[in-house]
Amino acid sequence: MCRLLAYLGSPITVDRFIEKPEHSLIAQSYQPREMTAGLLNADGFGLGWYHPEREDLPYIYRNTHPIWSDTNLGHLTRYIESGCVLASVRSATPGLPVDLSNCQPFRHGQILGLHNGFIDNFRHTLYRQMRSALTDPYYSLIQGVTDSEHLFAYTLNQQAEQGSSLSEALALSLRNVMDWALASGVGAALNLIFSDGKTLVASRCGTRRPMPSLYWLQDDPQFPEAVFIASEPIFASEGWRSFPEQSILSVGQNREIQLFQI
Repeated sequence: MCRLLAYLGSPITVDRFIEKPEHSLIAQSYQPREMTAGLLNADGFGLGWYHPEREDLPYIYRNTHPIWSDTNLGHLTRYIESGCVLASVRSATPGLPVDLSNCQPFRHGQILGLHNGFIDNFRHTLYRQMRSALTDPYYSLIQGVTDSEHLFAYTLNQQAEQGSSLSEALALSLRNVMDWALASGVGAALNLIFSDGKTLVASRCGTRRPMPSLYWLQDDPQFPEAVFIASEPIFASEGWRSFPEQSILSVGQNREIQLFQI
């Protein structure tokens, strides 16, 4: 399991939610409260963000070391200012290598993506089926071996083929993957977050309970005109809401929220 975090709102320095909160992403790396598998998130981390003033490809900083051991990160997060950020800390599936190609977020063009969860024994279950469904541009996009990167590529492939929105593509991808998993008797946990820098779309779904936790928060007094999506609340607030199971939440350019069942 991993811990995920996304922010969409007025540009602020990234340290305000990566480091400073009482249950920040750094705290969740060594003391998570709601993980359903694993004890720590010490197998790397990643941060992706968009420039607040000009149209540009998103930027990424990733590391295979535990986030708490990166002495450079504090200098970066106090400097980086953005209105859209995705970040994660990783707990690697046993047997998978800890290298940069397997660290999130993943990027293709303007899109960043994250996944928390698993597909049971992925290399021997849904691996071939998912790869067979990819067209060449998205097949060649995959650099690592994780189910997470395959889910990212598969969702973007669906968006390109259908000419749909990110939320529509994610819903279709999740339905297909869950159908494959159920038909094969495979467990899957599919918490994903995608962004194009102006919007967010996230899911909480799977084939088995308990499903990994996922929360959202809108317009908290500490962060007015902003939306957070997080595996665990990063600070105390009455505004945190748990995603319903088998649901997708989309956040529009004006931070309007839409929540629907898959």
